[in-house]
Amino acid sequence: MKTKAVLDLADVKLIAAAAEAEALKNNWAVTIAIVDDGGHLLWLQRMDGVAAISSHIAPAKAHTAALGRRESKVYEDVINQGRMSFLSAPAIHGMLEGGVPIVKDGQCIGAVGVSGVKSSEDAQIAKAGIAAIGL
Repeated sequence: MKTKAVLDLADVKLIAAAAEAEALKNNWAVTIAIVDDGGHLLWLQRMDGVAAISSHIAPAKAHTAALGRRESKVYEDVINQGRMSFLSAPAIHGMLEGGVPIVKDGQCIGAVGVSGVKSSEDAQIAKAGIAAIGL
């Protein structure tokens, strides 16, 4: 039987705080979502001034990154390259850049999704959060 790391609440709080700090440093209002490896929501934080729709987009990006075990940008790129049929893929809805998997020892243990600014900036915030736990 194999063993696998899991996110605990302390990890989630560190990720969220670091992601928030990155957003604040750049004066970006965003929503930050953190999910476990099954895409189940562990944390949702909507900063003041961000559009309400971001509270739906950020968890969708995180869910997609966790289930796919890759950045959500991969799916956006596939669609942008003309594979429109991929829009019908089941169980993934956040196919925009800004969802980043959390990987430890080659295993996806969760993901961070961010929404509210340019997609590349969303991803920057997500990666800053993940870096806070040394990954």
